[in-house]
Formats: sequence, C-alpha cells, structure tokens
Amino acid sequence: MKILAIEVGQFGDYYNSRYEQCESYGVELFLLSGIADDDHWQKDKLFIAGSMQVEKLIGLAIEKHKTHHFDGVITFAENSVIAAAMIATELGLPSISVDAAMKSRNKLFMRQAHERDFAPHPAFSLVENLEEAVIAARNIGYPVILKPTLGSASQFVYKISNSDDLASAFRTASTGILTMSQFTNEGVTNDIGPNALLIESYLDGKEFLVEAFIWDGRTVIGSVVDRVTLEGDSFEDDVHHAPTSLKPEQLNDLAFAVHKGALAQGLDRSIMHAEIRYHDGKPYIIEIAARAGGGGLDFMARISSGYCPIKTMLDISVGKKPTYSNYASTGIDTFALCLICEAGRIASIEIPEVIKKDPAVFMLKLIAGKGSVIKRPPLGNDILGFIGVSGKSYEESEVKAISYSKKINVRLEK
Repeated sequence: MKILAIEVGQFGDYYNSRYEQCESYGVELFLLSGIADDDHWQKDKLFIAGSMQVEKLIGLAIEKHKTHHFDGVITFAENSVIAAAMIATELGLPSISVDAAMKSRNKLFMRQAHERDFAPHPAFSLVENLEEAVIAARNIGYPVILKPTLGSASQFVYKISNSDDLASAFRTASTGILTMSQFTNEGVTNDIGPNALLIESYLDGKEFLVEAFIWDGRTVIGSVVDRVTLEGDSFEDDVHHAPTSLKPEQLNDLAFAVHKGALAQGLDRSIMHAEIRYHDGKPYIIEIAARAGGGGLDFMARISSGYCPIKTMLDISVGKKPTYSNYASTGIDTFALCLICEAGRIASIEIPEVIKKDPAVFMLKLIAGKGSVIKRPPLGNDILGFIGVSGKSYEESEVKAISYSKKINVRLEK
C-alpha cells in the first residue's frame, strides 16, 4: 500500500516518528513537501515542490502519481489539512471535501458551521482591530478568549479578564499571528480563509482531548484524554492523563457534541481530533480537526484504550472502514506532559540514562535542540518536546513523569 503524506512546510523532524509508525503497518510512505531539507525523509520517497503554493504541490503530486500510483493521501500537520484534501481530490483518491477541510482548519469557518447547525460552541466574534475586540468582549462578557483563526498548539491564545489586558494581548497577537509557524507553514491558496483573531466566551470547566472518526454518518470515539493543566492567562497544552475520568453518561454527551460538530463541518469518512471543554456541566466544542492528535496522544490512545489513530487514518485514506468500536478503557494509566524551559537560545540538553532506559517511558521526543530559539508567552509558546509515562495508577504515572521532566537539564546561551 502506497501512501502520500503531505507536509507543506517542514516542521523539523517532528512528524518523522509518525511516518515510521505508518511504515510499521506495512505502508510504503512517500512524503510531499513544499519547502523541506533534502534529507527530511528517505531520498527516493521525498518530493519537494520548492514552493508553498498548493497548485505547485498538486502539479508535482499528479506527476508522481503517474509513476507510483498512490493508494491514499494523509497528513499529520494541521497546516496541511486543506492542501491534503485538495491534492487527494485532484488524484481521485478518498478524501474529505475541500470545503470540510476549510471548516476544520480555519476556526472562523468552523464556528460559523457550528452556529448554523446548532453544534455546541462558545459565543464568538471575528475582530479586525482593537476597537472591535473591546466591543465584542463587552458584549460577550469577561473573561473572554482571544485566539487566532489559523492557530494551533495554543499559539497566541489568551484568557482576557479586562480591557487593559485585552489591549496588550491584542497588540502581541495581531503581530504574532503573521509569523507563527502554524501560519508560515500553511500551503498558499485562496481557500484558507482569513488569518485573523476571534473573541470567544470563556468555558470554565474541564477539557478533554478526543481521538475519533466518522464513517457514513456514524461517529466512533476511540480515545478520551483528560487535560489536567492549571491555567493562567495563556494556555499550555502540556499535561494529560488517560484513561478519562468522565462517567458513562458524560461520555455519551461528549460523543454527541463531537458528532454534531463533525456533521456541521461536513466531515465524513474522516479521522478526527476533537477538543471539548465543559461549561455549566455541558460539553462545548473548542475545535474538531480533520487529523490525528499531536504530541503523545496516539501513544496514550493505544495504551489506555486500545485505539490507534494512525491505523484508523491509514484505513480511511484508502477507503477502508476502520474496525474499532466505541471507547473502552484498558485500565492502564498514562501521564504525558510537554517539556518546557525558559525563553532563550538552547546551548545544550542533557537527558539522564535512567529516563532513556525506563520501559515505563512510552514517549520521549525532543522537537528543539542546540541552537533552537525558545519563545514563551506572551511572545510565543515553544516547547522542548514531550515525555509520557505509563503506570498502574494515576499517581504512579504522574509522579514519575513530573520527576523525569525535572531531571532533563537544559542550558541556555548567555
């Protein structure tokens, strides 16, 4: 089975381990990028268009398809979802529609779709300047959320409590969204929609990360992970635990919200990563992406619920219905967190051998290294990487994961 992965703008080696996971399922994985290093993937299976223009990528994909006869198209990158749908459609391979991809990528289009079809969502308003932001925040009521329409990984997402904080955050975000990696690595096309800012109502309950898929109008929940971060005025997508603490009736409500959102976005025969937050005891959609979740969510899904988002995505990409049924816990606890350091340029990173050799560590991934520049809120939300630990209980996995994260020594240049 030949699969063409789309990564329009190279994001270091972040996705390479996932490409290797695809190969572990017997897939022959080819990679198409707009801009990338020559050694980003296996030489005879890496195609570089030399341009971020989606039309250029489509042209190269058509050319390579004549030789390799791909069976499916996938992407792990949020900023390649629209490009992947456009390429798969042009190749005549299974895909969500480009319209559904747009509604699953641009948060404005997503919110408008939810509003039209009565999927549970926070109040929202597109704001083009500070004056509009102040009016929207006043109408919605503080606290509010300020977020980009084309963001990801909580970049330039702020909780705002008053107009003074809004003025400061708006200045930072309106400049930052122009250079954030999630935007600069986006395929260039007229179909991405506005790169702008939204004001949304703040949801004050717990948040849950969901791996799921929809097939012929039926949504299947594969994994639910609790987000256990203590929040400030900026958001760190950094601490997660599975299996979920949700009770069966709460899981049913969550599944219904995901299903309503998926239908509103026009998704069918699609992989999904959903972020759901509760407010006044009810689930609301933060987002539903047409891709698998990032970080270590695929590991947590396999260990804590026996569900593999990557296998699901591969099946869907070739038009095969996934065999997974609805969520069920395996009883194994997993605890994962982002590795975070102070802002600055990294001089060195040292990882103790005890961490590298511990079989309970199911994930240890660095996405920054020597020479990397780390930006922290409010100027950015960069991280070092991820660590995930399994255990016999929540406490056992939590204590070890946090302890190990503190033992990783990062030295910054002076």
